[in-house]
Amino acid sequence: MEFGKVHNLDAVNFSLPPGAAFNARIWAAVEPSPRPQVYIGGPIWANKDYVGKVYPSTTKERDYLHHYTRQFNTIELNLTHYQIPTAGMIGKWKQEATPGFTYCPKFPQVISHERQLVATEALTDEFVNAVLGLEEFLGMPFLQLPPSFGPEKWPVLEAYLKSLPDELDVAVECRHPDWFRTATWNQTLEQLYLLRRHVVMTDVAGRRDVLHMGLSSPVLTLRFIANEGHPTDYSRVDAWVQRLKAWFDKGLQTAYIFVHGGADNDTAPELILYWTRQLNQHCGLNLKEPVLQPKVVQGSLF
Repeated sequence: MEFGKVHNLDAVNFSLPPGAAFNARIWAAVEPSPRPQVYIGGPIWANKDYVGKVYPSTTKERDYLHHYTRQFNTIELNLTHYQIPTAGMIGKWKQEATPGFTYCPKFPQVISHERQLVATEALTDEFVNAVLGLEEFLGMPFLQLPPSFGPEKWPVLEAYLKSLPDELDVAVECRHPDWFRTATWNQTLEQLYLLRRHVVMTDVAGRRDVLHMGLSSPVLTLRFIANEGHPTDYSRVDAWVQRLKAWFDKGLQTAYIFVHGGADNDTAPELILYWTRQLNQHCGLNLKEPVLQPKVVQGSLF
C-alpha cells in the first residue's frame, strides 16, 4: 500500500488525536454494550508467505481462503475494488466462511474513482445485488473516495448514498485534505449521521489528517497501516486499544479493524495476533486468537 507511505518513520508523530467534537452526539444516543462486536483481519488471503505460518504447510493456493476464515473473523475485501464479484464467487466465499465471519467489500473503482459516483446506476445495482448475496457473511462495505473528490462534491456523494438500499451498511473513506478542516468535517459527520452512514478512519504514517477520529455512528471502521513490523506498529496498537476501551465504555458497539502489515502484508498476522491479545486483556473481550506457527525455511526457523 503506497498511500501515506514514508521512509523516515522517526519524523512521524503517531500519537492519536482527541476524538472529534461530533462524537459526543453519538455517545449521547447509545448505551454501552456489555459485549461489543469486534472484527479484525487483514486485506488479503492469497499470500504464499502464510503457508506454514498461518495456514498448514501443505495448503494449496485454492484452499487459502478456507484456512483464512478459520484464523480471522473478517477481511477487507479489496478484490471487489477491481471487479464486481460474480454469483460463483459469492457462492464460493459463502461456502468457505465460518459462522460469524464477515466480508467487508470495497466499492469498485469504476464507480468510485473512474466515474466518481456519476452515471453508475447499473454498475451500482450489479455490485449491491452481488454483495447482498453474502447474506449473514456481509460485514461493512466501504466506499473509498479518490483523493480528487473534495467536499465541494458533497451533493454528488449525498445523492449516491441516498440511492443505496437501506439494508446495505456503507462506510465512507475520504482522502481529499479539505474534508478534514474542522468545521467541514464536523458538518460531514452530521450529514452522514442523518443519512445513517458510517465513516472510515485510516491510521497511516504519511497522512495523519485521515486519522480524523470522528464517528457518525457507534460503529468504527479502522484501516490500520503498519510498517513491516517496525516497533512503532506495536506502540500504536497499544494506544488504539486504550482509545477503544474508552470508546467501548462510552457506547461503541462494533469495530471493524483491518490490519495492513506493509507492502506485502507478510507481517500482518503477527500484528493481528497482538491486536487480539491486547483487546482481550484490556477490554475484557474474548476474541479468538489466530494460531501462528514458526515457519521453516531451508531448515531454519524464523
